[in-house]
Amino acid sequence: RRVLGGAGSVPPSEKMTVAIVGCGTQALRELPGNLGIPEVQFVAVCDPVKDSNEYVDWSADGLRAELAKAMGKPDWRKDRPGIHAGRDVAKEVIETVYAKQRGADKFRGLASYVDFRELLEKEKDVNAVWVMTPDHLHAAVSIAAMKKGKHVMMHKPLANRLRESRLVIETARQT
Repeated sequence: RRVLGGAGSVPPSEKMTVAIVGCGTQALRELPGNLGIPEVQFVAVCDPVKDSNEYVDWSADGLRAELAKAMGKPDWRKDRPGIHAGRDVAKEVIETVYAKQRGADKFRGLASYVDFRELLEKEKDVNAVWVMTPDHLHAAVSIAAMKKGKHVMMHKPLANRLRESRLVIETARQT
């Protein structure tokens, strides 16, 4: 059923392959809800931060608890102080959830990148890029992704400068 589709399964040809660029607290907060969408397949993560406990969040344990619940591991990173985020954290969460969803099926795992330009160059099969970087990078990442023929989803705003916002809109129109 995973290859051909069928009751309860979406065939690979119907899935949108997505790369996340920016794996901070906001991306991780929105991640669990998106992992349950059968038509979405995360295939790569990108962030210059590998794994850090120096992020800021609304509560001391809320995000960790949310991610732990999504993975089915209530004590996940409970013994580590601080708010954890970064590409390795996102990769671990996604791979754990996907492995549970697929049971005994083979799971290739996610690609991991420090630089979004390398991701766009190497990940030819990515359909969409989910831009969750700090605001000042939204325009640069989204324009580069659209120029590579990728769909773009991003957290608000389009950009921090009016000129950059106009470039994002114009690139979207052209591509």
